[in-house]
Amino acid sequence: MDRRTLITSALAAGAVMAAPTGALAQFGGTAARDRKLLSIAREEIARAIEGGNHVWRTDIVGIADFGLHSSQRRFHFVDLEKERVESYHVSHGTGSDSEHDGWLKRYSNIEGSEATSRGAYLTRSWYKGRYGTSLRLDGLDPTNSNALPRAIVMHQADYATPEHVERWGRLGRSNGCLAMGPEQFDRALIDLSGGRLVVAGSYGLAADGSIVRPPIVQTDLLRSDRGGTFERTNPGVY
Repeated sequence: MDRRTLITSALAAGAVMAAPTGALAQFGGTAARDRKLLSIAREEIARAIEGGNHVWRTDIVGIADFGLHSSQRRFHFVDLEKERVESYHVSHGTGSDSEHDGWLKRYSNIEGSEATSRGAYLTRSWYKGRYGTSLRLDGLDPTNSNALPRAIVMHQADYATPEHVERWGRLGRSNGCLAMGPEQFDRALIDLSGGRLVVAGSYGLAADGSIVRPPIVQTDLLRSDRGGTFERTNPGVY
């Protein structure tokens, strides 16, 4: 290897090491994942608008990838203007993971199920709840249409932090809400409020560009087997 090639290689390596989290999307397997996330974000905005929903702001889309284990950074801020992705932790509901092993097994749109709902949401107003300032979510699909009456929101929680993962190997569970660590949630309040889109689904997009297959088939529970609705226990109620 000649001196010029050696210097060029060293500079390129240094650029990767010095790049911020979002800029790393230019390198390695992450690029494939982020291209897919950018595509999903554009498709979901188009689908929401075609469905007659007014998406007030289309610059940033939040994507929660519940095809990944809760120890993974699976909530993505997808910036369509800068074409960058930054990723953080997010919890799923107790009713989605009764075994508490970190894998989502079921989605539900049923009152009191304490499960996460699949689909696209439009962010609404802030409010003060049990977990402090929280962000209301309005479900746009049949699979999450009860988000407002169920009080399925975005909020902060100490059980949704990287430190919790380091200690327990997984996040704690919400009552169906999209819970993030306090510092991470501050980012959501600024970048996702005001009529932006948040999407929850099972994509299984690992950081290295590979596709993860959950160890159990994920299902949708859309009707209660109790002949009615569950009792409301969601602490996100406003």
